[in-house]
Amino acid sequence: MTINRRSLLAASALVPFAAPGLAKAQGTDYPSRPINLVVPFPPGGQADLAARPVAGALERILRQPVVVQNRGGAAGAIGNGFVARSAPDGYTLVMALSSLAVIPEAERLFNRAPPYTADQFAPVALVNADPTMLAVPASAPWRTMEEFIAAARANPGNIPYGSSGTYGTLHVAMEMLAASANIRLLHVPFTGAGPAITALLGGQIQALASAPGTLTQHARDGRIRVLGCWGRERVAAFPEVPTFIEKGFADVEFYIWAGMFAPAATPAPVMQRLREAMRDAVQDPQLVQAFTAAGAPVRYMDAPEFAAFFAEDSARLVRAVQRIGRVE
Repeated sequence: MTINRRSLLAASALVPFAAPGLAKAQGTDYPSRPINLVVPFPPGGQADLAARPVAGALERILRQPVVVQNRGGAAGAIGNGFVARSAPDGYTLVMALSSLAVIPEAERLFNRAPPYTADQFAPVALVNADPTMLAVPASAPWRTMEEFIAAARANPGNIPYGSSGTYGTLHVAMEMLAASANIRLLHVPFTGAGPAITALLGGQIQALASAPGTLTQHARDGRIRVLGCWGRERVAAFPEVPTFIEKGFADVEFYIWAGMFAPAATPAPVMQRLREAMRDAVQDPQLVQAFTAAGAPVRYMDAPEFAAFFAEDSARLVRAVQRIGRVE
């Protein structure tokens, strides 16, 4: 993705600065107790798969326990909101997905106060970013993207697909496709990608947009079939799977990324220590092996670059939510 000067300027507001006294008080001995790493989804999804190897690596680097807490619900709003309201001391962090920016905009569609806003978070590091993949059960009759789209056009509203929740990451990706391909699907929201994948494997739903890392093993086992990719380029783990862009759907582009954030007022010395620890963590052999085995290799960005990436990606997702409109 291209990052322009405007994105960099917008992103600068996301990198936190703290009063010197507070920073000195909280930065000198950090961390001195366990750190909570919140995953705003149930186990089994992209954020969870990223958080657990990261937590293990950080424990080895920081020499303090890093406890993964799954706080799922409302497409990530519950866990994200919990971290936004937490003390900005570096002991409560979140492994968030791109839905971090989507949820506040979706709430505004209904004239509701958002549970948090993006400026309540400070980017620490991006750990991976992959385009979404379209998966169907191995028992489904469709073997290509074209066959799936043709079936959806012939049976409007009758093919059920799952998501991590209304306006969640997986919902927005599928609605992007539906709008571009002029099809109508049946949306079945779950509390996270993990339960949605379970439903796909069990045949309760017939399609799912998800990250390569959550699909790779099921595809290897022959339990699912992957038909399309939301990226600009094909994914290395699925080289035979075409992108929607190369098939003529120029505006169907969506990335599922996982990145660590802290509350925005976290003191600068604490943020610096976290950034240094994450820079070392992404080189940890156990983390690299876990990410590679999941089919989602490390794609690391330090805080300033991640802030620019987040600003640009968020702007695209906000436009997508506005196009989708209100979903009752």
